[in-house]
Amino acid sequence: MSSELLAFIVGAGLNFAVAFLIVRFVYYPLTQDKTYVFTFLTFNTIIYFVMSLLTSVEIGVGVGFGLFAIFSVLRYRTDEIPIREMTYLFVIIALPVVNAMLIAGQDVAQLLLADLMVLAVLYVLEREWGFQFATSQRVIYEQIELITPANRQILLADLRERTGLPVKRVEIGRIDFLRDTAELTIFYDSLPPDSTATNGDWQNARQAVERES
Repeated sequence: MSSELLAFIVGAGLNFAVAFLIVRFVYYPLTQDKTYVFTFLTFNTIIYFVMSLLTSVEIGVGVGFGLFAIFSVLRYRTDEIPIREMTYLFVIIALPVVNAMLIAGQDVAQLLLADLMVLAVLYVLEREWGFQFATSQRVIYEQIELITPANRQILLADLRERTGLPVKRVEIGRIDFLRDTAELTIFYDSLPPDSTATNGDWQNARQAVERES
């Protein structure tokens, strides 16, 4: 077996292993959403093969960066990808580019260090160590009499009961007196990893909020 083929196999294996760890043990446990798992792993594998080809043949650097840019701004026409998933998609796209270039330069130690640092950063951020992330959602609310400052606590309690989300604050947007409705933006903490609530219950609550909007 030639050294080039061995390097390709080792690099592809390491690249897929790191991508799998990110998707399966960092992203998926907190979201329980399989929608983008296929996309993440497929993009990662294909881009590594493409970058391996670019590093093994005489192709201009501009072509490589152009291809990377096309993949980076790619959107599916059927559905918009949320910012969180777009961040993961960018990581999954950038990962094989870095790995292919480092394995081509035989910088295995640097490759392992870079992959471990990416894993560590994502893991720490997803566990919210030292951070507290809030999620916002817009809803259309019909009990317009509760949007006054005097009824703020009653409004928060009603929103918590309806959505099942730990709503901490609310902002009043557009008010429609003809329909007796108001557009509200609710803010609540993201689901902590050690929460007793199941991820399925959390997703159902978010879907209830989206139906309200």
